[in-house]
Amino acid sequence: MDLIRDIRAESSGHPNVVLTVGSFDGIHRGHRLILDRVTAIARGISGTPAVLTMRPHPREFFAPENAPNLLTSDAKKEQLLAEAGICALFVLPFDRRTADMDPEDFIARLLCERCRARTIVVGHDCRFGKGARGDVTMLRALGPVHGFTVEEVPPLILGAERVSSTLVRERVLQGDLAAAENLLGRKYSLTGVVVRGRGIGVTLGFPTANVKPDHSAVPAQGVYIAEALVDGGRHAAAVNIGIAPTIRQEDLTVEAHLLDFDQELVGKEIEIVFHRRVRPEKKFRSREELQEQIARDIESVREYFGGADGKNGRDGNYGAS
Repeated sequence: MDLIRDIRAESSGHPNVVLTVGSFDGIHRGHRLILDRVTAIARGISGTPAVLTMRPHPREFFAPENAPNLLTSDAKKEQLLAEAGICALFVLPFDRRTADMDPEDFIARLLCERCRARTIVVGHDCRFGKGARGDVTMLRALGPVHGFTVEEVPPLILGAERVSSTLVRERVLQGDLAAAENLLGRKYSLTGVVVRGRGIGVTLGFPTANVKPDHSAVPAQGVYIAEALVDGGRHAAAVNIGIAPTIRQEDLTVEAHLLDFDQELVGKEIEIVFHRRVRPEKKFRSREELQEQIARDIESVREYFGGADGKNGRDGNYGAS
């Protein structure tokens, strides 16, 4: 997938661009309907399926103190868009200059002159330009003027709810991973760099990789069955999200114990793919009781992935915690 990091400074050279516009946080099933339509139209005209997205998220710019808990890092979003068949990603830096752009200029200067859109596909709630005045009605009115056509994709309704990034975010933050997976069409994951911790996991006999997420939608506190993706490998993992009340740790942490794994992880990027929440976080009466529960949690992970044999992973040296 071709990536243009600042569409204001560099024009698209792609032919017959079929373009959609949005933040696309999470790339959920509603987004996939739009992306699938973009790729289908592009195939029919030997064109280029493309996305124009904003960085940072507009809400991060306007109200950083109330910024949304993002579901995907930039790298993960790029991966998911490429997997959906998008061939070109145009990034629009969202700053004061962008925020103050009239929607008519947004259409003429960005969508047409820079992105060179021939067809624009949008969701029902598409808004753009100063004051969010731009919408599908304006696109349809100006399409004949600038030589592009417009197609609107209706929202996806599952059950009685409209699929949206906000809804996915709510389910993730509640720890309802089954509902989040249904909305996303895949298991929820977070990525981050492994940082050095306080060494508590080692003293308990269960070393952990302490992950600093590079985006902010962290599931509810508790213990999870997960997979850890690192250096191209997939490893079963028990993941604890919380404040470790038994040992008086105050900051929220994401700690992953990779089963049967003994390699250095500090400084490496890791992706945690969540499968199921095992239990909420709780305070135990003693470290010994905590150790016994961790052992049971790890056994739950092993049974979930169908591996009843082998070591329990206690003796690995992760170089992380």
